[in-house]
Amino acid sequence: MTMPAFDALDRPPHLLLVDDDDRIRELLKRYLTQAGARVSAAGDAAGARRLLTAMDFDLLILDVMMPVEDGFSLAESVRKSSKVPIILLTARGMPEDRIRGLSIGADDYVAKPFEPAELTLRINAILRRTVTLHGEAPESVAFGPYTLNTVRGELTRDGAPVRLTEAEAALLRVLAARPGEVVSREDLAQRTGAGLDRSVDVQVTRLRRKIETDPRAPIYLQTVRGVGYKLAAD
Repeated sequence: MTMPAFDALDRPPHLLLVDDDDRIRELLKRYLTQAGARVSAAGDAAGARRLLTAMDFDLLILDVMMPVEDGFSLAESVRKSSKVPIILLTARGMPEDRIRGLSIGADDYVAKPFEPAELTLRINAILRRTVTLHGEAPESVAFGPYTLNTVRGELTRDGAPVRLTEAEAALLRVLAARPGEVVSREDLAQRTGAGLDRSVDVQVTRLRRKIETDPRAPIYLQTVRGVGYKLAAD
């Protein structure tokens, strides 16, 4: 099988790999480097913070299960000041863990064990989306009286907070990253950690009850029959 190569950018992507397992970190660094990336690596969150202060990165790969400060905490901290794409690596496979990671701003979630080739393909896919969005997703998206802060996943109506579950916030953030564009149910299921297309439909129904005047005739969260959903932003 041919090794996937990084081709989303017109230059080698600079990746930050953070994992406290020395063996996994070195093997993955070697593989990603051979695939054409520049890779900086750290064994813990403290080391990652030092590298983030000194250099710019195109994407972060963070292990969740690390001592002292875990990947969730590091991702959340990074997301407060940066929109750099983040992939979480973890042995945890529970849906609530995936939802937590995506709701705090991670772009993808890969469960261990995994094939390095799969990770390379996922990195490429995220970098392509980043290029399509001209390098950055909008920091806030407005639709009707609502404004979504896409970094924090916080929704307000005329300035007043609207309470969302983590699953609802994750769904809305994915749609808001591509305002006006149709996102397939399969893509939504994968990127929100819902697992099943039917779970996406349930979350859409619940979210419509919170933001639509008439959930049966939605204005903002629209269905594109046979494809998926889109957010009709201003």
